[in-house]
Amino acid sequence: MQKVQETAEKIRNMEIRGAGRIAKAAAEAIRDYAAGLDVASMEEFSARIREVSNFLISTRPTAVSLPNAVKLSSKYSSANVEEARQEIIENANLFIERADKALEKIGKIGSRRIQDGDVIMTHCNSHAALSIITTAFENGKDISIISTESRPRCQGLLTIRHLNNFGIPTTLIVDSAVRYYMKDVDKVIVGADAIAANGALVNKIGTSQLALAAHEARKSFMVAAETFKFSPSTIVGNPIEIEERAVDEIVDLAVISELSHVQVRNPAFDFTPAEYIDMIVTDIGIIPPAMAYTVIKEHLGWELGEI
Repeated sequence: MQKVQETAEKIRNMEIRGAGRIAKAAAEAIRDYAAGLDVASMEEFSARIREVSNFLISTRPTAVSLPNAVKLSSKYSSANVEEARQEIIENANLFIERADKALEKIGKIGSRRIQDGDVIMTHCNSHAALSIITTAFENGKDISIISTESRPRCQGLLTIRHLNNFGIPTTLIVDSAVRYYMKDVDKVIVGADAIAANGALVNKIGTSQLALAAHEARKSFMVAAETFKFSPSTIVGNPIEIEERAVDEIVDLAVISELSHVQVRNPAFDFTPAEYIDMIVTDIGIIPPAMAYTVIKEHLGWELGEI
């Protein structure tokens, strides 16, 4: 349980960040917990697995990759403890393997939509989006990147370091300069924390600003997302909760405490409507936002009774 708690804390405080990395960490935690679980009965085994699953899922409410990873990894059908334990270990290992392969597939598929000479704008620090960009560059395409700062956690600094290591020409801009520089851009590529059944995107706060500016400027807006980032619960009407993070990520608490008429809001994510998204690049191919429901039903395998 100690490792599960450590993983949960790293997810909560964003030491482990990014929907894909969160999903893999959760799958590993469930696998290792099940492998070492010492119980006397199947009832106790089921209760403990359920408890740990709920605990992990509660750490970050918005990134749907987290509950998807936990549910896919912790599924079992056996009524025997040892067989159920083995099912969970195998399911978790399969999820982790598929997650690693998904990034490579997204990179190959998405890079085919990148043209020589493209200027690409990206936001936050998405491994899926970066896979497309770096694959295109390694295939010999002459591209350059405009990366947002992505405040308040400044994940853009991780992105520019990653791109610099590949030797890709990159410009860092403040978030509020997105519309100013959109005229210089050919394509926008962002990642996803969640995709709803109607094709709407939930991603790092400020993503909808990029989408709106791209739509106005007639620029292509691409989303890079593994299939486990699609949200099954939205099929039955459950909204995706937007996480609000601590005030001290934005402003010194000593300063704000002196301002009795001021409140500070710090939403971590926002919604981008499906009509502003040109395509979603997934590990099963490029799809329009309208196909999100099909991905959930056919590739995540949820039945309505499980949601």
